[in-house]
Amino acid sequence: MREQEFEACIQRIRSGDKEGLREIYEAYVGLIYTVVYELTGQREDAQDLTSDFFIRLWEKADSYRFGGAHKGWMVTIARNMAVDYLRKRKREQQAADRNQGMDAAGGGKAAKGFAEELVGDLSMREAMAKLKPAQRQVLDLKIIGEMTFQEIADILGKPLGTVSWQYRQGIRQLKHYYDIRKGASG
Repeated sequence: MREQEFEACIQRIRSGDKEGLREIYEAYVGLIYTVVYELTGQREDAQDLTSDFFIRLWEKADSYRFGGAHKGWMVTIARNMAVDYLRKRKREQQAADRNQGMDAAGGGKAAKGFAEELVGDLSMREAMAKLKPAQRQVLDLKIIGEMTFQEIADILGKPLGTVSWQYRQGIRQLKHYYDIRKGASG
């Protein structure tokens, strides 16, 4: 969706026309889901946050500044929602751990380490899951979000060089997993 089309949809939302929201939803539900999924790592959480995002978009349509980069604006909102959600979940988990007198984080780290040791037959999703979160996020924004490195750097608040380096490292890592898989099947 081009900037002019997005702005027309925002105008319609501002006037109470839900059709504008539907058009934005159809164009960007995949991008928003990917952004929140990469941060939460949980399909159900990502689905819930994606739905919440479009409700928030309806509510925040008046705050959109025309002539801006709409993808960056939306990704920033989605990312902030996911980060807020994770912070809340972490606080709730810490409170539950204190109440139960257990350290749940220790077991989680051991299970995660064991899972990361298993390479086996990797699908693209499994290969992406092996990337560092920062690499995965940059690749998603670049490939799925079709954003420039500068837009990604602005959204993430990172230097342009860091973003392009994380992208190259992520691609290199995916190639490495592809080569391992190819070697195992060849």
